[in-house]
Amino acid sequence: MSTHTKLNELEATAICGNDISSSCLYVSALAITYAGQYAWLALLLVAAVLFLFRKIYGEVVGALPLNGGAYNVLLNTTSKSNASLAAALTILSYMATAVISASEAMHYLHALWEGLPVLPATIGLLGLFLVLTLLGMSESAKVAVVIFLAHLATLTLLVGVAGWYLSTHGLGTLELNFQAPLKGSLATALFYGFSAAMLGISGFESSANFVEEQAPGVFLKTLRNMWVVVSFFNPVLALLAVGVLPLVTVGQHTETLLSHLGQVAGGRWLAALISIDAVAVLSGAVLTSFVGVSGLMKRMALDRIWPQSFLKENGRGSNYIILLSFFVLCISILLITRGQLGPLAGVYTISFLSVMAFFAIGNFLLKGKRRRLPRPVYATIPTVVLALLGVVVGLFGNIKLHPDFLVVFLQYFVPTMLLVVVMLERVAILKLILHGIQRLSERYGSWSRFGRLTVRRMLRELNQQEFVFFTKGDNVSNLNKVMTYVVENEFTTRLKIVTLLREGEQVAPELLTDVRVLDRAYEQIEVEFVTRQGKFGPELIDELSREWGIPKNFMFIGSPGDQFPYQISELGGVRLII
Repeated sequence: MSTHTKLNELEATAICGNDISSSCLYVSALAITYAGQYAWLALLLVAAVLFLFRKIYGEVVGALPLNGGAYNVLLNTTSKSNASLAAALTILSYMATAVISASEAMHYLHALWEGLPVLPATIGLLGLFLVLTLLGMSESAKVAVVIFLAHLATLTLLVGVAGWYLSTHGLGTLELNFQAPLKGSLATALFYGFSAAMLGISGFESSANFVEEQAPGVFLKTLRNMWVVVSFFNPVLALLAVGVLPLVTVGQHTETLLSHLGQVAGGRWLAALISIDAVAVLSGAVLTSFVGVSGLMKRMALDRIWPQSFLKENGRGSNYIILLSFFVLCISILLITRGQLGPLAGVYTISFLSVMAFFAIGNFLLKGKRRRLPRPVYATIPTVVLALLGVVVGLFGNIKLHPDFLVVFLQYFVPTMLLVVVMLERVAILKLILHGIQRLSERYGSWSRFGRLTVRRMLRELNQQEFVFFTKGDNVSNLNKVMTYVVENEFTTRLKIVTLLREGEQVAPELLTDVRVLDRAYEQIEVEFVTRQGKFGPELIDELSREWGIPKNFMFIGSPGDQFPYQISELGGVRLII
């Protein structure tokens, strides 16, 4: 994706808004199924939780405005392995979103055109958005804007027509529905309704995964806009459905409730319009998945979790290997499930809610480990606790409603994490392979020479990447933390420790002593101490990155204070490790 294209408020909101607002098509039916006539209240509770997450996301991404979402905050506050866990969950969420949304879109289209073969059409839709994202971010944004505005117009029309229907036909159905008995107590109904309705905020995390492509100040506006859309339409549509439709008929139209509501309140033309809108906005959710996963996986490739080949770009600035890989993954999952998407719903539910929980946990870590880092908004401790509790309740409720979801989730999650673990531990794995080859060579002769040389070359290529830490004269304890982090998280045997001096300034003798001590203590790392005249900032980072051939995301700093004159995003990917 081009780094030159910066999305405005409408474009960025549309890309992530299509995903979260597509929930309006099904979340009312889900909430009514479990909470009955009080579904609107369950949806308002979900809106309250999402309001809390606006602050959480705003603080985290405001402090660390880099692509990657939950992965990014955990990478800058804990370790690569913890960050990779959140990344794996996010990728699974995007995969499930893309496949489910594409298939549901084609099912809606099949209702309008009965001759449509759903499975091939789903593959074709995924291919269409692959091509669109390969063409670049700006083209994707234009399509997303058209879809998003049309969707909002359709939902507004439905609300108006259903409201008019109630005003002309009376509130008899509404009164009868509110007299209907609940399944259990009101608290139980709200618990299960709330848990099911939490799916109505899936997509809220997407904006954080392409924040670098957004113009300054846009990210917080996308959070506000997404919250306004779902907080208004979801409860209102649920209440209108309860007012217009007998509760017993809702279960018969779970997958197409809004279309049925349009049919009753306005006639066939409105039902057809809603079906067309569903095809469009669900297609927009597919686009969100491609854009979000591209931003996340590019960041992971920059951090050497994924192969460096993932960073290759086409002439439009799109990371085509990432996009093609994601497309192949989606198609394979679609074919494996043979278009039966029930199993994927479990992956979708648990992975999405887990990512939300990781964001709340990341906020706690940010407060504890990066408290001096400037941030545009601040989420209070009670806010984060309540938000995390809301997500955990929703996660527990969904697992209790569908215990089989957890089994299916693990079937997808475990292989994904195994792949990530292999990538994270590939140096240890290659060393083990080399040891095995050497043992075989001792027993059977030199037939394995080629394999031994190949593995050694791969190890050399991984370890020769040099890293940089900028120090202001940190004490030996902080420098030791840096060395420990590098040994535990990075593939390297070389580290530059750089200190910047003003004119006439000398290096503190204690710092030189500390560096020598650490160089001897960590025999596996070759430490080079570098002094440089200059002032720390984006220009110096650019200069050193070009001069030394070291990517900026392989440069580390300690957490800056309130007086730090730059945003972390201005440093081009420089990471915080102490």
